[in-house]
Amino acid sequence: MLFLSISAVILILFLLAFFFYASYSISSGVYVKAYCKKNTAEKEVALTFDDGPDAKYTPRILDLLKQRNIEAAFFCIGSETEKNPELIERMFTEGHLIGNHSYLHIHSFPISGAKKMIADIQRCEDAITAVTHQPVRFFRPPFGITNPLVRKALKSFDYYTIGWNIRSLDTTTGKVDKIVGRVIKRIRPGSVILLHDRLPYSAHVLEKILTYLSENNYTVKRVDKLFNITV
Repeated sequence: MLFLSISAVILILFLLAFFFYASYSISSGVYVKAYCKKNTAEKEVALTFDDGPDAKYTPRILDLLKQRNIEAAFFCIGSETEKNPELIERMFTEGHLIGNHSYLHIHSFPISGAKKMIADIQRCEDAITAVTHQPVRFFRPPFGITNPLVRKALKSFDYYTIGWNIRSLDTTTGKVDKIVGRVIKRIRPGSVILLHDRLPYSAHVLEKILTYLSENNYTVKRVDKLFNITV
């Protein structure tokens, strides 16, 4: 019977921890370079929304942003885009950035193989461009997971990958004050905040965050403008 030495076990555990971190932390940059936080002393942040557009809740988000003259980024699911093209058109008309968040957004996406990933990403891009008639240049991987397969798939596209440094975890609890408290506790100059526009309480969360940002003299910039990305 073979026994591993303590040092070998430690090495294996270290490698497992590293590969988990590299895949599940989009800011690691191990597999895919992602823009997650700007290194700046200026009090400026970016707001990003995933998983829409949602027919019921996304309009409330857009209304709030319009009232405050704020541009955000929406990483849209292709299947939802096809259901709600009028919301994509509104986002585009009102100056928001529209990014690719895959067509199906399924849990098996990161392990589905590069060929299937490419087809899925392309299908989402086609859904968005059918409305905006503009190329899609920004991408956020489903669940923020990156790995060698995702890296290989993205070589077929001319995308900037956008991550975050503040994850609101708004999909794990419906307690608005808890979500808002988690976000504002982590806000720093250059932060990129991850929210969702498909939840019943999404607008309430956004309104409280915007109030905090305003009261603390933060400027909200569209994420590409935050990082000075020109396309």
